[in-house]
Amino acid sequence: MPSWLSASLEYRKESRNIMLKHVVVGLCSFLLVACSANRLHPEAYRVELVDTKPEGCTYLGEVYGSQGNWFTGDFTSNKNLMEGARNELRNEAARFGGDVVQVQDISHTRGRDSLGTTATTIVGKVYRCGRHEQH
Repeated sequence: MPSWLSASLEYRKESRNIMLKHVVVGLCSFLLVACSANRLHPEAYRVELVDTKPEGCTYLGEVYGSQGNWFTGDFTSNKNLMEGARNELRNEAARFGGDVVQVQDISHTRGRDSLGTTATTIVGKVYRCGRHEQH
């Protein structure tokens, strides 16, 4: 085999290996990010979750929070599914201007042919109670 052909084949092999490494690193990075819990926004830290209707508060609406799906659910821990759903619920409540959420329902979905829970969804009613107003 001529040396130029051998060098060309070697270059192609190295290029393929580099491309494969980039794909593997990209996929691993995607899975790490996709499997972490939804982030809690700073304004949502003041939102409190309760299981009974708060007294003397203004009802603002219904909010939903969820974490996981058919693709990432099997790679996400149950803890991160629950934490991410709670964080999204609190983020939505803060967006409404609320400071208390009465949790109405929590559901855990198991996808077909999955290894366990693939998604967690929380539904609640958001209220403004003025519990954490800044002066």
